[in-house]
Amino acid sequence: MKRLFAFLAALLLVATVTAQTDKPQPLSQEEFEALSPTPPMGWNSWNRFGCNVSEQLLMEAADAMVASGMKDAGYEYIVVDDCWQVDRDADGNIVCDPERFPHGMKYVADYIHSKGLKFGLYSCVGTHTCAGRPGSMGHEYQDALYYARNGVDYLKYDFCNNCGTNSKTAYTIMREALKQAGRPIVFSICEWGSTQPWEWGKGIGHLWRATGDICDQWEGRANWGGVGMTNIIDLVKDLYPYNGPGHWNDPDMLEVGNGGMTTIEDQSHFSMWCMLAAPLMAGNDLGAMSDDTRRILTNKDVIAIDQDPLGVQAHLSVDMDDRQIWVKQLANDEWAVCFFNRGDSEWKLNFNWNDIPELRSAGGDFSVYDLWQHKTIAKSITKNANSTIPSHGVFMVRLTPAK
Repeated sequence: MKRLFAFLAALLLVATVTAQTDKPQPLSQEEFEALSPTPPMGWNSWNRFGCNVSEQLLMEAADAMVASGMKDAGYEYIVVDDCWQVDRDADGNIVCDPERFPHGMKYVADYIHSKGLKFGLYSCVGTHTCAGRPGSMGHEYQDALYYARNGVDYLKYDFCNNCGTNSKTAYTIMREALKQAGRPIVFSICEWGSTQPWEWGKGIGHLWRATGDICDQWEGRANWGGVGMTNIIDLVKDLYPYNGPGHWNDPDMLEVGNGGMTTIEDQSHFSMWCMLAAPLMAGNDLGAMSDDTRRILTNKDVIAIDQDPLGVQAHLSVDMDDRQIWVKQLANDEWAVCFFNRGDSEWKLNFNWNDIPELRSAGGDFSVYDLWQHKTIAKSITKNANSTIPSHGVFMVRLTPAK
């Protein structure tokens, strides 16, 4: 009898330990906030593929991210946007499209993880997503557990069909759900800047959309309402006080390589996103990149400006209408400077470095490294900056204290 009781006690102990092990261990607020010390880098399916998503597309994107050198350059997230989900089952659990994802999302996540990358999903505050698929309203904790169990590392959370809900409240609910689910998941607030998320988003999400959707053009608006690249820059230029490690202004995903802009414009687009310390989420067809697109997206010198640990967003220092000088403070007393030619004619630059207020205040001398030519072009800023900048082009440099 004693042996029987001892055996039953042992079984009870094993069951208790197993239950405790299976139960998610919630993240603390400090652990949650530490998940994105630099702007996230990765790829999202929407800009190029819209609703035409599948497990094959995501797995091929992961392969291409590795083969193209993007992983080596710092990109790590493969994110499927809207349209992966089709229904909820009788218990309210989200159901992925069985035709496009026949093996389920855990299968996709495991494949992406096997490549040394991370996996992201999309959902929405509302009853339905922007494309009319099931949203998370009323299912936040249930969905967060689904994400954790399926190996999700990143959640993009949209704001469509929100039934007039308070944005801060809605995103706080999902933040708490993600923390309780116990898996480290970067949380991307995507409510388009409509309720000034930069004023309340810190500590709730790791990045927040500050504008409407980007469109693949230099300026203006698309017929569907998308915002041109330079217009988005104008919308975020004064938001630099809100940017920093773990809390990023998001000017939306990259359009580099999607064909709506020239190579020079794509290069300017990428340069300015890095100056803004923006999340770098590519949106092109990774398996069919041109050499120019690959060269732009994998420029480690420019990416280093985006990923600088100080986390400062550049600000517009000198504004001469279509000719602008943007300045970004870096760690170790360095600076990034981007001469941005928004005009229709070339800019024959001959500029006194000391006319940039930040450099004048910093004092001292600097060597000048051209981030697109990948070489030091001057050992001192005692001589003027000289360059011929093409229409819609940039001259982007890193200044390091001279020895």
